[in-house]
Amino acid sequence: MNMRFCKQRRQLAVDVDAVSRVIAATQLASGEIPWSPGDKTDPWDHVEAAMGLVVGGYFEQARHAFSWLRTMQLSDGSWFSAYRQGVPADRTRDTNMSAYIAVGVWHYWLVTGDGRFLESMWETVRRAIDFALRHQRPGGEIAWAISPQGRLDPMALLTGCSSIYMSLKCALATAAQLAIDVPAWATAYRRLGEAIRHHPTLFNMTKSRFSMDWFYPVLCGAVTGQAADRRIDRQWKKYVVEGLGVRCVSDQPWVTIAESAELVLALSAMGDMEKANIIFSWLSEHVFEDSSFWCGFTFPDMTLWPEEKIAWTNAVVLLAADALFGLTPAAHLFSHAGWDQK
Repeated sequence: MNMRFCKQRRQLAVDVDAVSRVIAATQLASGEIPWSPGDKTDPWDHVEAAMGLVVGGYFEQARHAFSWLRTMQLSDGSWFSAYRQGVPADRTRDTNMSAYIAVGVWHYWLVTGDGRFLESMWETVRRAIDFALRHQRPGGEIAWAISPQGRLDPMALLTGCSSIYMSLKCALATAAQLAIDVPAWATAYRRLGEAIRHHPTLFNMTKSRFSMDWFYPVLCGAVTGQAADRRIDRQWKKYVVEGLGVRCVSDQPWVTIAESAELVLALSAMGDMEKANIIFSWLSEHVFEDSSFWCGFTFPDMTLWPEEKIAWTNAVVLLAADALFGLTPAAHLFSHAGWDQK
């Protein structure tokens, strides 16, 4: 435990230590972090879980998680979409899942200032970003995946591309910190941002029922300022269930803790701390006896579903707490104003 954050943690409704321990207990000896014990592992959620470990001060375990990714990286810079104890369970190669390691690596460096770690992970990050950018389309959007049979699916997903935008942002910051020039990345980043902001028809519109399609363009910082305010306000009632949290899907009575915590991150990134704190306050009731968070629940019957303790769900709650209460030096990771100052 890093003692410099203890004072802030004692003031939290969230038991950061207890939540961190749940994530750490889920990690396998190899460094892999499945969704829950006995469940699958995907690269994106593995990185998210590692970021939760960093917020909790579990730096050695987080480095072990990144080491697992470095070992498992494929020759083209990607990872398979799912593993079970290191064995591929889904050989789809997803551009967003692969690129997200850049966010985790930059987050670790922001918290620890460990330059040797940043240098050791650079080649892994570079290859992952290059994999994603090889599949950028003429309009700036990025195709979502290569099938197990090796065929590119040209469909672009708004949530996935928004996440890649954040990954590119962090990858460019890493390159700058290491004094490495990557002009092609900067060009790709600008093109992707333009696509997200101005060309919604480039993306698969059938996914717009998912709340992440609503707030991820804001969370990643592609949409900012008054445009971000309008986007959040326009669909607030469609996704937010007052007093409970955020629907995963607009037409289903299912609130998920992860989407609720990510909306907290998006609101805090915009600087709307009042709404962010309100949403976050709703989450504190939805915990197990060990203080870890539920995955989700149906309403109005308030049935817990699913019942597993999900590592990455608990991790994003920690990231949201960090954004609100400044637990670590990475508290402003998603802040629009923070990136504007770089």
